[in-house]
Amino acid sequence: MGNRLSKIYTRTGDDGTTGLGDGTRVAKDDVRVEAYGTLDELNSFMGLLLAEDLPPDVASALQPMQHELFDLGSEFCLPGYKAITAEHVQRLEDTLDRFNETLPPLKEFILPGGSRVAAVCHIARTVCRRAERRAWTLHRQHPQNPESIKYLNRLSDLLFVLARVIQRRNQGTEVLWKHERKKNSAI
Repeated sequence: MGNRLSKIYTRTGDDGTTGLGDGTRVAKDDVRVEAYGTLDELNSFMGLLLAEDLPPDVASALQPMQHELFDLGSEFCLPGYKAITAEHVQRLEDTLDRFNETLPPLKEFILPGGSRVAAVCHIARTVCRRAERRAWTLHRQHPQNPESIKYLNRLSDLLFVLARVIQRRNQGTEVLWKHERKKNSAI
């Protein structure tokens, strides 16, 4: 490991810039910073999710992903660096298939929520989708590792499936969207 932070504030960002992993200074709202900042937000929600009372198999599936999200943030912060591989994507797909096979097929849209832990999982899913969008924006300007973007796509799918698993194990049912509800005519 390189230099450890011994002093948290440096004042170098007071001019609206920040340093990338290679030392390059960029604006704090640069596309790279937006991408890895959104990953940091996602990782924080993953931490919140892991702080919940999760089924052990769900918790053990999620724990490695926090480390991998940090690795992925390093890819976005350090031009040319690659950490996520096809094996990471395949592991997510295998995990997704394993959890999804226990669920009944969806016939209706489900609403995010039901229980606190399922809602937190849905928040992580939506932040993951935003991280994927930020990754695509970054990729269009600075080509990225394609496996990293696939990883985010699969992770958001997995979080959707895990929210369903969690809700069914905790409450037995999911909250379904009622598309045939009475319409409010005064808009």
